[in-house]
Amino acid sequence: MRRYARTVAALALATSVVTGTAGWVSGDAQQALTGPPPGSASWRADRTPGGGLPDPERSAPAEVAAFFSGLDDRERHLLLVRHPSVVGNLDGAPLELRYRANALALAASDDPRYRSLASPGRQILAFDPRGRGQVAEVFGELRTARRVSVVVPGSDNDAGTFDRKVAAHGAPPGMARTLREAAGPDTAVIAWAGYTTPVGVGVDAATGRLAEAGAERLERFAEGLVADGLPEPAVFCHSYGSVVCGLAAHRLPATDLVVLGSPGMRADDVDALRTRARVWAAKAPDDWIDDVPSVRFAGLGHGADPTDPAFGARRIPAYDTQGHAGYFAPGTESLRVLASIARGASAEGAAR
Repeated sequence: MRRYARTVAALALATSVVTGTAGWVSGDAQQALTGPPPGSASWRADRTPGGGLPDPERSAPAEVAAFFSGLDDRERHLLLVRHPSVVGNLDGAPLELRYRANALALAASDDPRYRSLASPGRQILAFDPRGRGQVAEVFGELRTARRVSVVVPGSDNDAGTFDRKVAAHGAPPGMARTLREAAGPDTAVIAWAGYTTPVGVGVDAATGRLAEAGAERLERFAEGLVADGLPEPAVFCHSYGSVVCGLAAHRLPATDLVVLGSPGMRADDVDALRTRARVWAAKAPDDWIDDVPSVRFAGLGHGADPTDPAFGARRIPAYDTQGHAGYFAPGTESLRVLASIARGASAEGAAR
């Protein structure tokens, strides 16, 4: 009966939105940031060293990695200082070079939204100031980590809100930091706010448009990690971030896909994701996402609930998790299992 009621509600909602009578606010509609990093035009025009540089948009991360492996330190430094915005966001470039490039780009920025990102000691693996801004930060020693994880957040996340003062485990850096602390020193975790997220609860959050653009960026980012010699990551996807992960799944190099407070992955079941990664799901008893209809109609909604047994995901206990943003809260059973997954534990070991 509950599923039937949700379906009826979803059909009514979708029909109302399509006919323009639902009262949804369209003013928060976001334009997805796509394409190559800022400064790509001057990068493409640069003929040093030797021949042309790899195209930031068309060259695969493996090709980028091969190019940089053929450069000496002087040549790498030259590209770093001439094109910091490209090098800092170029998937496949050495992570050490990207840290230095983004530090330069942030030091040169006069935008007060990004001032805290320039603090000494931060490991910024990506930074794009355009629009609302995008950023990725590393917690732990990525180069030597035995296991690597990526946290993909949901709505209302960007470079400008990345350091917002919320619960320590609620914003992307807090999720990544608490996961790494729980998983241990042999791990590294990346907080990846690398796509244009929806703002508020509106049509953007109910459709897959922004998630489709985000999926392409996430795929390329993960491919860049592997091309740079790092382990395939476990990917932890929160809220709308799980829609991104669902659309990316079939091409995403990952050991695990973990969805938390998910509105759906745009797939009917695990098989439809076409991934070789292990798929896990959690939903807190009082998570408001449970009130979102688990259907797709007229382009709205994201489909089946990944915690439904019929979906086929491994279930993560969340009985002591509170609300939509509590999955990484210290002391919870959900964080204990998430940390086990981040350490690479077997399915049986993670569940214990």
